Formats: sequence, C-alpha cells, structure tokens
Amino acid sequence: MKMTAKHEIKSTVTAVAGALIYALGINLFIVPLGFYSGGFLGVGQIIRTLLIDYLNLPFKNIDIAGIIYYIINIPLFIIAYRAISRKFFMKTLLCVTAQTIFMTFIKVPSDLFAIDSLTGAVIGGIISGYGVGLMLTEGASGGGQDILGVYMSKKSSKMSVGKIAIIINVGVFAVCSLLFDVTVVIYSLIFVVISSLITDRCHEQNILIEAVIITDKTDIIEEITKKFDRTATIIEGKGAYSGKKYNVVYTVISKYEAISLSEFVKKHDKNAFVTFSNVNSVCGNFQKRLG
Repeated sequence: MKMTAKHEIKSTVTAVAGALIYALGINLFIVPLGFYSGGFLGVGQIIRTLLIDYLNLPFKNIDIAGIIYYIINIPLFIIAYRAISRKFFMKTLLCVTAQTIFMTFIKVPSDLFAIDSLTGAVIGGIISGYGVGLMLTEGASGGGQDILGVYMSKKSSKMSVGKIAIIINVGVFAVCSLLFDVTVVIYSLIFVVISSLITDRCHEQNILIEAVIITDKTDIIEEITKKFDRTATIIEGKGAYSGKKYNVVYTVISKYEAISLSEFVKKHDKNAFVTFSNVNSVCGNFQKRLG
C-alpha cells in the first residue's frame, strides 16, 4: 500500500514509540528481576553480565546490553537491506538506534516495582511484545531475530516473527541454563513465550482478512487494485430484492490493510456493502507486506 508523506512520518514516529515501549518493558521489569530476554538481545545481556560480574568492568550505572546488541545487529542490517527492502532497513536502523539509546539511558529501578518474578515476567512480556508488534506493523523491527523472522515469514506462510523468536531462544536459553540458576531461565522463558505471542497478535501483517465488497461503482475497483496493489476477483451480482446489478469484489489482505481499505471504500462509496472475516491460511501467490 502506498503511503503519503504525512502517513510515512506518522508511521515512523509510531515505530519509534514501539521501540520506547519495548525498552520500558525490558528495563522496568525484566532487568531488575535479573531475567534475560532471549534472542540476540539475550546474547547481549549474557555478554554484559560476564563483563560486569566476572571481569569487573565499570558499567554499573548504565546497561550496556543495548550497545552490545547494536553491534550484533550490524550483519543483520545487511540482510534487511539486501533481502527485505530498503524502506524496512531504514526504519529498522532508526528503531534499533532509538531502542539502544532508550535501553542504555532508561534507569533500571532497584525497588520501584516490588512484584514477584512471575508477575514481572508476564507484564514485561506483554509490554515488550506489544512494542515489537507495533514496530513490525509500521514496517520496521527491533532488529535481531525480528529481522530473521520477517525474512522467513516472506519466504514461508507457515513462519512468523514470534515462531522464529521461540526457535532461536531454545539455543540461547540452553546456554543460560549452563551459566545461571534454573529459576532465572524458567522465568525468562515465560517472558519470551508471552512476548512472542503478543508480538504475533499485534503484528497485523500476520493476520489475514478476507474482504468482500458489493458496489455498483466500477471506478472504485480500479482504485482498490491501484491503491493497495492487491489482486481481486470480480463477480457480477444482482440484488435479490431490487434486481439491481452489482459488482462483488473478493480479495485477501492483511488486517493492517483492511483498516485503510474500509476507510477508503466509505469515502468513495457510502452505499457499498463490505464484509471482513479472518482467514486461517492462504496457499498460492499471496505476498506478505511490511507495512
């Protein structure tokens, strides 16, 4: 779907807000409890712990996990640029940079949230998962396994960002189980699973919608295919009561596109009849979009 400059700016600001939400979930709930986020950020957190606790490097006042995570992302930026899209690369670069700054300078509280481990893992998972889903919906990502997840989801309809995150985390937490207490690993896993589930629920490009539009206007059909760059099937129909001829337009789009499509049809044909329903899966030539 083509975006105006105003919509592009709004989308970019929203993606950066997602990076801030993610950093808040990590720094306010996960880091104070000594948990690990998994994925490539989890690798950065493990390296941070080893540098501070075992090598006694002076990084007590700031969390350097975000900086380490940024360095790890450099080769992944190349994948985003070459294999996904330049737009996705630019937004991801911006979000990862913002996320690194937020995670580095948002102060980790020592006793601000006097909550138990399970509650912290659940709340942190919900907040950070929503932040990642927001970035992905706006055509960006928080880097790391999100880049691989978007890349794999474009290759296979059976893959998603959340699924890729869970697969990568199996290896990360296998290492954690050797280095840290098993309780820390268990609660960290709870956080990661909840975060991944929330991400997939919020990532609207993963949610497919079946759209049926009944209209008597012929020009609206061409506008739909041009604006949203989606193919559609047109069936000639007739009203059962009025006997009036109509065009029945059938297409499959993402939930993200469905919102804009509904607004577009209302603006151009107030008498159009539109229905949306969820689709479990699509086989064949269907292109997943990044926002």
